[in-house]
Amino acid sequence: MHFDRRRYLDRVKEREARSPLLKNCFFAFTVGGGICALGQLLRALYLLTGLSDADAGTLVAVTLIFLSAVLTGIGVFDAIARVAGAGTLVPVTGFANAVVAPALDNKSEGLVMGVGAKIFTVAGPVLLYATLSGALYGVVFYLVQLFL
Repeated sequence: MHFDRRRYLDRVKEREARSPLLKNCFFAFTVGGGICALGQLLRALYLLTGLSDADAGTLVAVTLIFLSAVLTGIGVFDAIARVAGAGTLVPVTGFANAVVAPALDNKSEGLVMGVGAKIFTVAGPVLLYATLSGALYGVVFYLVQLFL
């Protein structure tokens, strides 16, 4: 049996699983919005305690990172992510999950060679390139200010 490219692609299209796009978008929007709403609620509570706006914002980020790390550690974050998909990738929570998950996956190899070596396998390149691009931006900004 000989298939040409067009027939092959038609056959693949017939057999591929259909993705429930509207349902996926709804859950991503709902969970992502819920995470953001939780952040706003935490911010309001922290402001009520008398913290400054900057301190409340910092504490919100720390709290969301902590909650994401704990939920990843006990296996709840992955269950939420299976339903919500990209909705859980709100930057702070998704980043915390990206740091904790590889460490947990490799904990059987020990604290140094497992957890320590693998903790930044996903997040490491993000940190590296964010730091490098920030430094490069700072140098360019300094040079522009120097000559203007």
